[in-house]
Amino acid sequence: MRIALVTEVFLPKIDGVVTRLTNTLQHLAALGHEVEVFAPGKPPASYAGFNVNSIPSIPFPVYPEIRIGFPTWRFFRKIRAFDPDVIHVINPIWTAALGVFAARRDRVPLVASFHTNVPEYVEALGIGWTRPAASAAIRYLHNQAAVNLCTSGPMVKKAQSMGLRNVQLWPKAVDTVNYRPDKEDPRMRELLSGNHPEAPLIAYIGRISKEKDLARLDDVMRQVRRSLPQARLAMVGDGPYLQQLKADFDPEHTYFAGYLSGEDLAAAFASADVFVFPSATETLGLVALESFASGVPVIGTNAGGIPFVVEDSRTGLLMDADAPNERWAQAIVELLSAPERRAQMGAAARAEAQRYSWLESTKALVSAYEEAVALQ
Repeated sequence: MRIALVTEVFLPKIDGVVTRLTNTLQHLAALGHEVEVFAPGKPPASYAGFNVNSIPSIPFPVYPEIRIGFPTWRFFRKIRAFDPDVIHVINPIWTAALGVFAARRDRVPLVASFHTNVPEYVEALGIGWTRPAASAAIRYLHNQAAVNLCTSGPMVKKAQSMGLRNVQLWPKAVDTVNYRPDKEDPRMRELLSGNHPEAPLIAYIGRISKEKDLARLDDVMRQVRRSLPQARLAMVGDGPYLQQLKADFDPEHTYFAGYLSGEDLAAAFASADVFVFPSATETLGLVALESFASGVPVIGTNAGGIPFVVEDSRTGLLMDADAPNERWAQAIVELLSAPERRAQMGAAARAEAQRYSWLESTKALVSAYEEAVALQ
């Protein structure tokens, strides 16, 4: 099958959407499909053996790492010359909307996937006045598609409540080969703990951005240290909110590792005692699955896609979205103070992660493509 993939985000940006796309492209290649990728910014010229085409774009003012692509004749000529069997648009709101228009123009079957809850994100970014327009645009663009995909059960329901039609699940997946418990590394723990490897270590790994609700963790950790004075927080990742958090958080008990990848990233996941994930706007939360694969339980918000990943009291703990910081701190202390329970949760989390492979997830995606073609 010939697949044109038009996305809002791609490498060199790193986030859960890009991780899903790169793993999917690798497995589409292994399955023998042909793909042409169209992305904003300065992506690599190729990935997994497929051409990657750059779409002219400018940074989104309140979130510069998101780029707004512009329509060009070159884009429409190249996608027509590729002659795809199906066009897949990733998160259509700005750049990927061009793929929607190309599909309509050339009468190509269209699949759209919903990865980022933009209407809730604009509230977190302080531009809530754009929410009605964002919701209307998402509904219009997605309803041009024969098949719409979401990456978690709760987000399928969310998309349906927004008026999106024919919404299906694109199954979750995680790399359990590169992320696993035996990647734990004493040197990485010493680094993340600020040279206090014996101290309880809580980690957040992911995008450092305002909508992730990370600001609350400074106060949460202050309350944790009332019971566990040596407890440390490691923040692994980069993003537009990084400098603000560095200025606000307690430097004595917080380590900002910046962006990690490869073996270092796998070691960071496996070397923590607990993974904390306060975001209330996740459509899935791939980093939670990567923590599971590493044998580390997750304390996350009972909102968005997180309860689709975390089973409360078995693979981690779920906090209500309006839970006070005191309750978050109490949950962290309880888990850190119960090593046997934490080990049982970590083992259950690892077993859960092993149920989901990128190959099976990609096969499900191909089935959605075939359905879109059949419906054309």
